[in-house]
Parts: sequence; C-alpha cells; structure tokens
Amino acid sequence: MTRFAKALFAPLLALFCLAAAAQVPQPPEIAARSYLLMDVSANQVLAGRDVDNPVEPASLTKLMTQYLVFDALRAKKVSLQQTLPVSVRAWKMPGSRMFIDPKMQVPVDDLIKGMIVQSGNDATVALAEGVGGSVEHFVELMNQQAKALGMKNTSYKNPEGLTTPGHTTTARDLSILATRLMQDFPEYLHYYAIKKYRYQGTPTANDTNRNLLLFRDPTVDGLKTGHTDAAGYCLIATAKRDFPNLQGRRLLSIVLGTGSEEARANESQKLLNWGFTAFEGIKLFDANQAVATPEIWKGTSNTAKLGRPQPVVVAVPAGTAAQLKTAVARPDPLVAPLAKGQPVGSLKVLAGDKVVAEVPLVALEAVDQAGVLGRAWDAVRLWVK
Repeated sequence: MTRFAKALFAPLLALFCLAAAAQVPQPPEIAARSYLLMDVSANQVLAGRDVDNPVEPASLTKLMTQYLVFDALRAKKVSLQQTLPVSVRAWKMPGSRMFIDPKMQVPVDDLIKGMIVQSGNDATVALAEGVGGSVEHFVELMNQQAKALGMKNTSYKNPEGLTTPGHTTTARDLSILATRLMQDFPEYLHYYAIKKYRYQGTPTANDTNRNLLLFRDPTVDGLKTGHTDAAGYCLIATAKRDFPNLQGRRLLSIVLGTGSEEARANESQKLLNWGFTAFEGIKLFDANQAVATPEIWKGTSNTAKLGRPQPVVVAVPAGTAAQLKTAVARPDPLVAPLAKGQPVGSLKVLAGDKVVAEVPLVALEAVDQAGVLGRAWDAVRLWVK
C-alpha cells in the first residue's frame, strides 16, 4: 500500500472502528465492588465488572434458603399453613430479625415473609431447621443445590448470611441463583414485592422492606437486600417492563459492596434504566413455534418441528434489530426416532458476523421410527443422496 493510500485509509479505518464501538453500549459508572446486569427474558448478560471475584453475600444468602424452602413446599414436605417451632438458636440470632421467640409456633407463610421482607435471621434459621432437620444439614443441602445449579464459585456456611470464614459467592453465581429462583418458582415471587409486613406481637417499627426500589419504581418487584460490615450494602433487584415488541421484559441487576443503603438503590436503578434503554428485547419466535422444519429420514413423518418450549428472545443494542440474521445448526441427515423435547441442534442469532446468542433447539413433536419397508426405502434414498 502506498503512503498516499495509507494516509487516505487511516481515517476511514478510525471511523469504522468508532462506528463498530458505538454498536456496543457502554454501561454507566457503577459505584460498587462488583456488579452484573442480566436480561432475564433473553438470558443474556448485558454488562458486568469483576463478576467472578469472590464476595461475601450477606443476606443475599437467603435466596438459596428460599429456593430450598420453595422446593420443599412444591414437594409437599411442608405447607404454608403448617406451623414451625422457634428454637432457642433461632431466637438468639443476631442481626436482622423478625422478633419471634420460643413461645411461638409460627406458620411457614409468615416465616417466609419474615425472611424476605424483614430479612429475619431468626425466621431463616427456623425455616432451615424445619426443612432440613438441623441448620447443619440444611447448609449441606444449600451447597448441593448450588452445585446442581452450576454455581461453581459458591460456598455456604450458614443459611442467613452472617460473616463466616469461607462463606462466599460471586456476582455471576448470584445471577444464576436469582434467575433460576424466578424461573423455577414463579408462584412464590409475589413475596418479594411485599413492601410492609410484621408478625402479630412484634415491633411495628420493623415492618418495612429494605429494598427501596419497591417504593420508587413500580416496575420493580424484587428481590433481596444484604448488608454486613464486610460485604457492604448489596442488592439484587429485578424489574419487568412492557414494550410494543415485547411484553413483560425482565432485567436483573446485582450490585455488591456499595457504601450505603441509598447507594445500592441508586446504582441498581441506574443499571436497570440503562439496560432497558440501551438494549431492546426482540422476540424472534413464540413458545412452541417451529423455528425450522427439516426433512427427517426413516420416520413416520417426513419433517420434524424444531423450536423451543419458551419464546426465543434476544437483547440487542437499541436500533440494531434490523441487522439480525438467524441460522440453524443441526445434524444432517436427521434420522428418526425423535422424542418430544429431545435436543436437536441450535439457533444462532447473528448481527453481521457476530453471534449475539445461541439457543438450543428441541423437537417440538415426537417422530416415531417408520416400519421396516419405510426404513429400507429411506436407507436407499440416503445412499443415493
């Protein structure tokens, strides 16, 4: 390339690089030790910093306790109306409390509210003992569940989140837990939006949810605050907003180690607002809609329907939706039998040459194996092909 050509090309290259950089929105400055913003509807991380750094989770620990309690409710090991005793251990728990005592028999429903709304360590221990038999066994269950969910950098030492050596997690692991909690137990999410609650006979001044965003942003409906001296002020917040092209789009923000109760609310709000405006959610396919109908061999049907039991949604920088393309990667040839729900390839969503998302596809309907003659005929056709 000549010197003249280089001089001409350099500014064009610079402009191209600036335009490419402009396609990726830059997150706002967040005053926290670490943070993560996730588009739950699209299952995409939109922004983050130090997401794999170990941190103390404080009362964010209670999200795992809640996961196990909700699982026990679904399995009918306990019921919302069932009452649980309050042990001396639960009664003497320091930190945030529901203010229950050993003279009480408290319904599980109220203990859940005390654990979520008031962040009661006493309520948390009472539930851990009621579901796990003992706190120690319950903590074993917490760690087993963390491993099952893929939380690779989490270690639980207690169910409530008080500072204990080795009791750590990460922003990424918390995003996995919070997302699965919402996906797996939608019937219990209403607890997280309760603004005020107290159990009869306990102090009236102890009735307000510490998640300030519940009182400021009507689209926020959860999830959990946390604070210890070591952890700082933490908040996992989630909001659901309606847009013309996507109703009920949900984001999840995680801010860890801020300087005050006000700061954790402000930084969370900043992240949520930025995520909803800098990115748009695009629904490409409805739940159970066929994304592709490829030919299938040796089956009772000539084609297979591939798709997802959930809507296929992606999050892209605002204004770039027109650039999206899709491509299906699958086995070829596709041979019966196929069971309903069987994984079959994936859908790649591209903006230009960049893969924005890759979504696994499954068989929406079963395709049984054809009879002997049908299989033989297709075997010949495949050989000729």
